[in-house]
Amino acid sequence: MTDTARPAPIVEIAPAKLNLYLHVTGKRPDGYHMLDSLAAFTELGDALTLEPQAGELTLTITGPFAASLAGEDPADNLVTRAARRLADTLGRRAEGRIALTKNLPVASGIGGGSADAAACLRALARLWGLPADAPVLFEVAAGLGADIPVCVVGRNRYFGGVGDQLAAAPPLPETHVVLVNPNVPVPTPAVFKARGAAPFSQPARFSEAPRDAAALADLLRARGNDLTAPALTVAPVIADVLSALERSDGCLLSRLSGSGATCFALYATATEAESAAARIRTAEPGWWAQATRLRSDDSAAG
Repeated sequence: MTDTARPAPIVEIAPAKLNLYLHVTGKRPDGYHMLDSLAAFTELGDALTLEPQAGELTLTITGPFAASLAGEDPADNLVTRAARRLADTLGRRAEGRIALTKNLPVASGIGGGSADAAACLRALARLWGLPADAPVLFEVAAGLGADIPVCVVGRNRYFGGVGDQLAAAPPLPETHVVLVNPNVPVPTPAVFKARGAAPFSQPARFSEAPRDAAALADLLRARGNDLTAPALTVAPVIADVLSALERSDGCLLSRLSGSGATCFALYATATEAESAAARIRTAEPGWWAQATRLRSDDSAAG
């Protein structure tokens, strides 16, 4: 008699999410804000490995930003909560070992925790034979956080409502990006509180496919991030980050992502992006600055 082979570990990448623009369009009676945003994903991200095995569900975190989560109970991590929520919904048992490599800053506006939870949902879907677009994945995701449904898709999408309304977006051109975070966590609730009763914006979706990075920047320049001003009151250093990106050679557009504190800039070439990131790291050694590029629309998140 031979032992049954253990299923191979399942690896999912949790790419950083950028809000290329973000408009706050209203507020529901329950207090949640309604949004209109174009979300895109980069080639840079966290990595999640699910090792199927009988027994309790466990989570270990390593990587450059693991220390930021060292004091957290693993049971409270979005990854663990996503696994248990999906298992409960399907009437299954949540079990296995999850290893998360934390390459992205925490509470930074680029969907790190949301992308990790989404990667966990995709990994479990693969393990349990669910299609990648199974409605249950998005139902569970929407119940956990506004960014998680779009992170389950992992491709550029428009999203509205409280993140639960996803729509196709035009393909994006090859665009290189620099991400900069001053290593200051910015809790999203604090930013929305600082926003107060500011006026709401209109949706600003476009249907044309920009021909290159410069054309994409032109389209985005007519839009904005409604959370920038309140985020500056929570973390004034964001202004310094935006200024550093704007001064870099080849910068086509600089902007805050989500509620911050991560900012990004768009570039036409990898050389320009890598040079900008290197100069910022030299000038501000306490900041996190990385060059990457946007994922193409046909790039699967995993």
